[in-house]
Formats: sequence, structure tokens, C-alpha cells
Amino acid sequence: MPHPRCLIASLLAAITLALAACSTDTAGKDAVAVGGTFQFHSPGGETVITYPEADRKPIADITGPSVTDPNTEVKLADYQDKIVVLNAWGQWCGPCRTEVDDLEEVQEHLAKTGGTVIGINVKDTQSLAKDFIQDNGITYPSIYDPPFKLAASLGGIPASVVPTTIVLDKQHRPAVVFLRQITAQELLDAIKPLETA
Repeated sequence: MPHPRCLIASLLAAITLALAACSTDTAGKDAVAVGGTFQFHSPGGETVITYPEADRKPIADITGPSVTDPNTEVKLADYQDKIVVLNAWGQWCGPCRTEVDDLEEVQEHLAKTGGTVIGINVKDTQSLAKDFIQDNGITYPSIYDPPFKLAASLGGIPASVVPTTIVLDKQHRPAVVFLRQITAQELLDAIKPLETA
């Protein structure tokens, strides 16, 4: 009988290969970011990080193919001087499924002033992500970025933490970062002070 450590090592190798095979999907490889000086840090492992206005730095100007129409680019720059909420999500993620109605409520609020929620779909096939958007009546745009390349350009936000939600002020600087599931009320409480600034 093989040694238990050998079995574990073999199992881990098989899982790694399977995950690598899943991630060879080249769609979404065009998600890019340019510029930005924001560097993420989570003091003491906090899951909600608030940045005072004086400490905020801009993120890179992100862009990428739309989940629902790969021929359309979703661009942060299209929302100049508007509040934007970025949300990394996957249809496979239980908390992401739970918070989708809350994000839609926030989208309705932001749309009144020209702002938006922008989803960043990660670790999904495009067809599953697209079906999830249609089945849940999601109206805000989502970038298709299965390897979550944009995490690095978002100041080093941990790519392993999904969902992650970032509230950007009108200058597209992170004001609040949530490294967990959110509620509409939490986001609206974070957004309201930014609307008058």
C-alpha cells in the first residue's frame, strides 16, 4: 500500500493539473490595467479596510471584455468623475450568489448619478458566467477575467479572495475595500459620504 504522504502528494498534483487545465481558457486574457499608484494592504488581516481621503491613491485604468459580449470592452474610464463599485465574483462562489441582489440595488442607486457597479468575473467559463448574469437579471457590466489578472493591477488585492468589493470615489481611488460578502446597506453607507465630496 502506498505511503499516505505519497497519496496526498499525488492527489495534490492531480488537482493542480486539473485546475491548470481549467484555467487554460484564453478568453478574458485581454483584461488589462494601465497606471495607478494604489497599493493594497490589510492591517491585522482586516476584511473591511477604509481609506481616509488624504491616504487614497488611484488604481490603474482597468478595461476588459464584457462577459455578455466579448466584442464589447468594459472600461473604468467610461465613468470619469463617477463613483464606481468593483466586485470580483464567480458563479461558483456561494457568497457571490447571495450578494448579487444587494449589488443590483447598489447599481440602481449609482445609475441615478451616472455611476455603476463593474463586476470582474473570475475562474468561470464565459458561458456559465453569462447564464448567471441572465438568470439573475444583472444589469451592471462585468469584465471577463478568469485568471483574475486585474487583481495585481488593483494594487495587489488578493486574487484568492472572492468576493472582493472595492468602492471607488469619483477620482477612482479606493475608499473602502471589502474582502468578504457585502450587503447593499454596507455599500450605500460607504457610498453616501463620497457623493457629497
